[in-house]
Amino acid sequence: STLWANKSTNLQRGDTASTIDVSVLDIRNTVGNVPMEWYQDYPHIGYNLDGKKIFKPIRNKDELDEFLDKMENPDYWRTVHDKTTASDIRLTDEQVDLVHRLQKGQFGDVNFNEYEPSVDFFTNEVMIHPVTNRPQDKRSFIPSLIEKEKVSKLVHAIKMGWIKPRKPKETTPQYYDLWAKEDPNAILGRHKMHVPAPKMRLPGHEESYNPPPEYLLTEEERLVWEQQDAEDRKLPFLPQKHSCLRAVPAFSRFIHERFERCLDLYLCPRQRKMRVNVNPEDLIPKLPKPKDLQPFPTTMSLVYRGHTSLVRSISASPTGQWLVSGSDDFTVRFWEVNTGRCMKTLEVGGAVKSVAWNPNPAVCLVAVCFERTVLLLNPSLGDRLVVSSTDQLITAYEPPEEDKEQAVTWALSEGLEHNMGHRLTLTHPKAVKQVVWHGKGDYLSSVMPDNSSNLQVLIHQVSKRRTQNPFRKNKGLVQCVSFHPLRPYFFVATQRYVRVYNLIKQELTKKLMTNCKWISSMAIHPGGDNLICGSYDCRLAWFDLDLSTKPYKMLRHHKKALRGVAYHRNYPLFASGADDGSVIVCHGMVYNDLLQNPLIVPVKVLKGHQITHDLGVLDVTFHPTQPWVFSSGADTTIRLFT
Repeated sequence: STLWANKSTNLQRGDTASTIDVSVLDIRNTVGNVPMEWYQDYPHIGYNLDGKKIFKPIRNKDELDEFLDKMENPDYWRTVHDKTTASDIRLTDEQVDLVHRLQKGQFGDVNFNEYEPSVDFFTNEVMIHPVTNRPQDKRSFIPSLIEKEKVSKLVHAIKMGWIKPRKPKETTPQYYDLWAKEDPNAILGRHKMHVPAPKMRLPGHEESYNPPPEYLLTEEERLVWEQQDAEDRKLPFLPQKHSCLRAVPAFSRFIHERFERCLDLYLCPRQRKMRVNVNPEDLIPKLPKPKDLQPFPTTMSLVYRGHTSLVRSISASPTGQWLVSGSDDFTVRFWEVNTGRCMKTLEVGGAVKSVAWNPNPAVCLVAVCFERTVLLLNPSLGDRLVVSSTDQLITAYEPPEEDKEQAVTWALSEGLEHNMGHRLTLTHPKAVKQVVWHGKGDYLSSVMPDNSSNLQVLIHQVSKRRTQNPFRKNKGLVQCVSFHPLRPYFFVATQRYVRVYNLIKQELTKKLMTNCKWISSMAIHPGGDNLICGSYDCRLAWFDLDLSTKPYKMLRHHKKALRGVAYHRNYPLFASGADDGSVIVCHGMVYNDLLQNPLIVPVKVLKGHQITHDLGVLDVTFHPTQPWVFSSGADTTIRLFT
């Protein structure tokens, strides 16, 4: 019954009826608002005008038919699926135009003019025949009785005092005493704690219109007065001499001075502060005495002389018997630590920027960098077995079948160079600033600072003679790098940040904010959880890697730029060398208890280096086993403090 009721009421789709011809009219489905899902289980989909069933198509289109139709049928774009008859209707050109117009927000009818002239019925011109010509009502002449009654009621209420008229607002300002309601007997009572307003200073001779000549400023004093800040000036004005009182001008800062005086009175705390009696010594943190933190280096024992130019870099052998130094005089020198004797001098082809002794005691190799070259030297010092096994390790290399293209060319030294101690030469594309070894002694890294390229840091493997560039992107000008002593982490210091990379996962682990303008050097604690960074803006930042990415402590002990920092391998000591010619040794105790913060106490300032061309100490390093520190300076000497 519902279907037939809908059928009778829903001769719908009047909009398309005009475009559908008579032969198609009797197909129209007359089920009205009935949902099509109700016909899912029936073979028909509704009824036409005669009440006969409209049957569904025998075969529905699947995805493949739909796709083929889309590819082959040129009218696919203008075909619309009609859910009520389950048939596809091809839209005519007029219907497509109508859809386009409606999509653009235009009117459906082409001939409709939306800008027709409007007829203004009510104009400002007085017409002969007005729009309404009703005469005025009689009630508009007679006073209203209801209003009269209301007014009489209001008058009665005002007379009785039930309604009070509004008072006019007072425009005069009202003053009141802030402290009037305070209890005068209280501890903070007004009279006991009252501080009278400070009186203004009475004018002196310099404020006279005709001051004595000694109160007038000379030209030099006036220039100094103008350059000073307003707070630092003894006088807020310049004393001037006038011939008579009539010639004195008006005071230019009068309003400004009155305003400042009012501010002083208004902002002055008019109450005495209750001071807490604290002993100032209790506020200073209790640090242990340096005597309790021994041993640490205190006295200069040896001076190693021989270089003729500034000594940029030093490094101690893992046994602690030998020391290597690189200088701008194009030489590398090997010293015996205990005697100060120069065992060997090697001349290289440029100013030596960095030297690094291999930390593995089973290998006797020293890396030296100058200009574009990194040299691996065998100094032939110490145990003969270690020296010969190092040479065997280098000669045992077998080249792979396929030579891969590398950023660095490896060359084996022969003949005279081999006799001098050269073993491998690594030629880089750019100037090398730093070399550093991995703790196991097979890998080393070199730094070529260049802001425009991503080829700044290279990692070399000596046993396989291969080089890799670990970074695809340039993150800034690299200053120095370092390997983690225990875990597969790699530290890269740019000008302001230290990035910590995981070499196995090949991802960035941490980014440390140093709060320094330019990092110069970096050292990692042997335990691996702490790091120090020296910077050219006289700061030393200590990082606790488990705690935060910001510095745990900022030390500003040096007066000039820091050039080198170092940790001791066994003792809780770290040192920093700077351009002020001093080496500062600090006690840096790191506890196994993770809840206890590191203890950092400066224990000794070691002096001895002469400042040359504004440069002082260029590098510091600790003895591997003893609490001794070596420092190299711009005064061409290396000094040992024990």
